[in-house]
Amino acid sequence: MKTREEYIESLKKLNLEVYLLGEKVEDPTEHPIIKPSMNSVAMTYELAQQPEYEDLMTVTSSLNGEKINRFTHLHQSTDDLVKKVKMQRLLGQKTASCFQRCVGLDAANAVFSTTYECDEAHGTHYHENFKKYWDRIQREDLVVDGAMTDTKGDRALSPSQQADPDMYLRVVERREDGIVVRGAKAHQTGIINSHEVIVMPTIALRPEDKDYAVAFALPADAKGIFMIYGRQSCDTRKLEPNADIDVGNKNFGGHEALMIFDDVFVPNELIFMNGETDFAGMLVERFASYHRQSYGGCKVGVGDVLIGATALAADYNGVPKASHIKDKIIEMNHLNESLYSCGIACSCEGCATKAGNYYVDTLLANVCKQNVTRMPYEITRLAEDIAGGLMVTMPSQQDFDNEKLKPYIEKYLKGTDDVPTEDRMRILRLIENITLGTAAVGYRTESMHGAGSPQAQRIMIGRQANVAHKKELAKEIAGINKKK
Repeated sequence: MKTREEYIESLKKLNLEVYLLGEKVEDPTEHPIIKPSMNSVAMTYELAQQPEYEDLMTVTSSLNGEKINRFTHLHQSTDDLVKKVKMQRLLGQKTASCFQRCVGLDAANAVFSTTYECDEAHGTHYHENFKKYWDRIQREDLVVDGAMTDTKGDRALSPSQQADPDMYLRVVERREDGIVVRGAKAHQTGIINSHEVIVMPTIALRPEDKDYAVAFALPADAKGIFMIYGRQSCDTRKLEPNADIDVGNKNFGGHEALMIFDDVFVPNELIFMNGETDFAGMLVERFASYHRQSYGGCKVGVGDVLIGATALAADYNGVPKASHIKDKIIEMNHLNESLYSCGIACSCEGCATKAGNYYVDTLLANVCKQNVTRMPYEITRLAEDIAGGLMVTMPSQQDFDNEKLKPYIEKYLKGTDDVPTEDRMRILRLIENITLGTAAVGYRTESMHGAGSPQAQRIMIGRQANVAHKKELAKEIAGINKKK
């Protein structure tokens, strides 16, 4: 397994084509806007080297018998599914941001089981392709991004009906040795900190959409791939001198990017689906369910930090004993643990797939993510309520460092006598970062749209809830349709 330092050094060896604020980035690992997100991923390597986290962060590979980072594991039991959620909560607590390796882990487990069943139905060899590929990922301890979300164009039209056929990533040429693909994947979490990418369809497909039923893997720096970094609120604060306080979370962060595939060649051995439209829906559903389980861990860990910061803000404001403050913090904890309990529940209720890896309970995974589209918003509202308006009206660190202004800021922004004004400023900026700033992509807004829209989860809940069975239960109790 790689160390933190080995991971960062391996990124430097990549030839990624990245654009940020209209300019090409020569070394993403050193760019001040990108670097905090790299640090978050590096934490997944750092914790795996620490004995106290060995049980959560490492596991024995089912493919090669070696000790591997759990972020490259194919789940072999419900215990593995539970430990995944616990690991994600731990990483959220350590970074207070998105640590970016969940998408690839969820993609791998979905592709593993789907390719097995696709091969069974069609006589293809995608499963062996994937096993060989993933064995290498495990042995080299690589970060793999999962790319599912297409830009979609006119959402009322299927992929093959679009005025511009590239609105969904597609195969534009089939060769004896592979395929050529064109399109884009949006909202790509952590792609600039990834060695590889697994690409999947974004929706269930019909036979006429055959060219869009494609899944494959490639190095993130493959010829024809480039990324356009997504803007985040307050992101340029990271470019400012003497802005540690203003940034809020100076060491960690997340990122999203638009990933372009400009006629990219994929060799046969890295293809995991090529026209099998009848299995596109299965792959989408399995990935989505795994990823919706993930939110019961990562968002809870960040929530732990936000609750802690909010409680400190109450202390620094001198109101920790006020009954309404205590009740609001209780409510924040209640909501946060409700998210966690659903993530654990869908893991405990998981079962083995035909391929042998373990899959979450689909209904509970979607209930978990549906809760995540709501509860973090209430946790955020309560945090902002308790923190107070100074969270968004506070002078900058440059003002604080100004010889003339500093005495006045220290005097008038002070809370309780025993807490330095700077500490109060720092905790308020951390709350701002998690709820409004650059970490919001890994907490509030992503809680709404990550792993699919709220309506996507409601559709799955409607399919999985088995209302017909519930009707029969009611009839039985009510004595309806019983023979006299």
